[in-house]
Amino acid sequence: MCDKMYVELKKVEFIYIILMSKKYLIFGATGSIGSSLADKMYEEKLDCHLIGRNKDELEKIAKKLNYSYSVCDVMKINFVDKLFKDLLETEILGIAYCVGSIDLKPLRITRSNDFISSYVLNLVAATDIIRTFQDNLKRNNGSIVMFSTVAAKKGFPNHSIISPAKAAVEGLTIALAAELAPHTRVNCIAPSLTKSKMSALLLKNIKSIDSISKQHPLKRIGEGFDSASLAKFLLSQNSSWITGQIIGVDGGRSTIA
Repeated sequence: MCDKMYVELKKVEFIYIILMSKKYLIFGATGSIGSSLADKMYEEKLDCHLIGRNKDELEKIAKKLNYSYSVCDVMKINFVDKLFKDLLETEILGIAYCVGSIDLKPLRITRSNDFISSYVLNLVAATDIIRTFQDNLKRNNGSIVMFSTVAAKKGFPNHSIISPAKAAVEGLTIALAAELAPHTRVNCIAPSLTKSKMSALLLKNIKSIDSISKQHPLKRIGEGFDSASLAKFLLSQNSSWITGQIIGVDGGRSTIA
């Protein structure tokens, strides 16, 4: 009798999971890459839940694409608890952590808190998210995409804050790809400078844009859609035999510049 009840309960649980909504999570959904990824997922008729700090911008994107969303600041303590409640009835197919920072300073004027904040934003928050949804991802043979930078491997002046944090993201990618296999894939995209709100100061005039463009063999600055196209592929089952990879989307800057 107990065995029969157990089987019936498992059937009910299976049916419940089947009926639950299935979504991809996009963190940093109001940024250049995150918003481009949301557009591309929508084009493929893939449902997403968008996460970002700016309610007005997030609401606008979510309304345009008919996506659900959560206003969330990953720098806040226990931010993931509210997010978990928002997604209680959601099966998660993949996570794109399109969150980052451009904090460039000469070493002499940096402070310890600069490094701590960068590390928390780029790495620690990502681990909180993955840990929280680990079982859900496993159940769905999910995929995780994180973001590094070309500067994690190629040296640039004034990058002592961001480069180590993003190098840690690359290390996390490889570690989790091993730990979460074979049920969850983990990959990382390493862009070069991309047009965004964050990079606006670096690209404030035509002269700056022209100078930085010339540092790339393909002679242009990256666009959000460049990395978003790869992220969409890595989230999908079309990349089902790819894990533990750090892939540059950098106009050739990391290898042939």
